[in-house]
Amino acid sequence: MAQAFIDACNLPVGGRYIGGMSDGLAPYATRWQESRGRLYPEPESRVRTPFQRDRDRIIHSTSFRRLKHKTQVFVSPEGDHFRTRLTHSIEVAQIARTIARQLRLDEDLAECLALAHDLGHTPFGHAGEEALDAVMRPWGGFDHNDQTLRVLTHLEDHYAAHPGLNLTWETLEGVVKHNGPLPKPYPPTIAAYNARHDLELESWPGPEAQVAAIADDIAYDHHDLDDGLRAAMFAIEDLEAVPHAAAMFREQAKIYPSARRSQIIHEMVRRLIGDMVHDVLAETERRLEAAGAESASEIRGLGHAVVAFSDAMRQKDRALKDFLFANMYRCGPVLRETDLARGIVTELFERLMAAPDRLPAEWREQGRGMDEAGLARLVADYIAGMTDRYATQLYERLRKQAGE
Repeated sequence: MAQAFIDACNLPVGGRYIGGMSDGLAPYATRWQESRGRLYPEPESRVRTPFQRDRDRIIHSTSFRRLKHKTQVFVSPEGDHFRTRLTHSIEVAQIARTIARQLRLDEDLAECLALAHDLGHTPFGHAGEEALDAVMRPWGGFDHNDQTLRVLTHLEDHYAAHPGLNLTWETLEGVVKHNGPLPKPYPPTIAAYNARHDLELESWPGPEAQVAAIADDIAYDHHDLDDGLRAAMFAIEDLEAVPHAAAMFREQAKIYPSARRSQIIHEMVRRLIGDMVHDVLAETERRLEAAGAESASEIRGLGHAVVAFSDAMRQKDRALKDFLFANMYRCGPVLRETDLARGIVTELFERLMAAPDRLPAEWREQGRGMDEAGLARLVADYIAGMTDRYATQLYERLRKQAGE
């Protein structure tokens, strides 16, 4: 694969240059020249590295576009200012690229993993996933990480030459293992794919996947904080329970005494994100120096993460997560919405299982001749791919057809 790309780009042997520039990567970075390739071999691009092509395939996928109407915390939120899965993924990608650049990692791979990490999520956030997991329990349950791989290798079926997006080993490994090694038993899609294209599930992921994972943490913590304040689910005064956030607000209010409160909140959030990014960079450099790793493979074999928060920042992160759990994720309005969402997903599954002829024609054709387990997985795939709006509309239409 590497030689094919070098030849296609007319690059010097070793691939040191692309577009006239040295790659400038650290020894422990993942290099496209050493990619383990794709499950289905295909000609390489003359102008893009394999990781750039992976990123572009994700961006052009139907599943990525649907993230625009899949919620992060709020169910079908009123107003256009709250985060969705799409805006969250873009924000994660921005943070991931920043960290990857400073660590001299492959930015394209880090961005690719950040953009792909939420593709397996159901409508209605975690409430939808919990409901789908409950109804699918007789047939192996539902896991959004497993579903992401299913989307990338099976459900995105636009290419004539192969099923799925046919992404590189490094991208699929990073998507599946971005939070660390997988315990056995593996979820069904991951187990089946791994049997054909070993993703080394017992090891840690490469450095770019670790960057994407911590960028996800940084983004959702602080953007949920921003959304929660915007939605008046808690007040800025309540942040005294999170001392570092309260101190940052006071500091910014002192620097900008004439600014509006909304501007101070914005300054607080962006600086909290910046503090976390700088902490990750410092802690990661410390761990890399201690490990002495000279390749991405050595990073995978260390037995622990190298991209991480310091102990002090981890405690701050925990305090913020605990605050959001108590004051946002478990508050009355969100709980009422999530209960409604669980009911919609559960009822959609039950009605479609009872009457598969209600599925769209293409899905009905796929389900023809399937046993109960196959049909259940098909229905789960169909529901998992829905946007919040489409799931709600279908739910209401099915109830109307039943005279309810």
